[in-house]
Amino acid sequence: MIDRKHIGATTEEVSIDVELSQLRLFCQAIGETNPVFLDADAARAVGQERIPTPPTYPQTLLNLSPFKKNLVLDVIEADLARMLHGEQVFEYHHPIQVGDTIRMRQTVADIYDKKDGALEFIVLETLARNQDDVVCATLKSVAVIRN
Repeated sequence: MIDRKHIGATTEEVSIDVELSQLRLFCQAIGETNPVFLDADAARAVGQERIPTPPTYPQTLLNLSPFKKNLVLDVIEADLARMLHGEQVFEYHHPIQVGDTIRMRQTVADIYDKKDGALEFIVLETLARNQDDVVCATLKSVAVIRN
């Protein structure tokens, strides 16, 4: 059983810049062709100050974030061979735009089990704040450990 003492464990805060070149690669990878996500004039035409990012881009920022430790693998020491991705939720609070510097910090929000411990669940929550300290997104994911 995973020790519940890990609830509340937090990574250091890391920063990542939202760059147009990376956003264009992301859009190409997902087949996104909406010019609002690719062109500053198109973004301004719909009322955006700068080019916004598509809805799932915060996950890419999380994947690119240079955390020194992984909460699930390094802190909780879960066995990767028994782990599944169970759920992903995005809550959007403020647009993330090209030119932003996004600061991220991840926390173990909860640990619980089902089926008398046969399945354990690790709930991770990541806050993404911009350079003005505005919370832009909350990312929640659940890792499932099969015992």
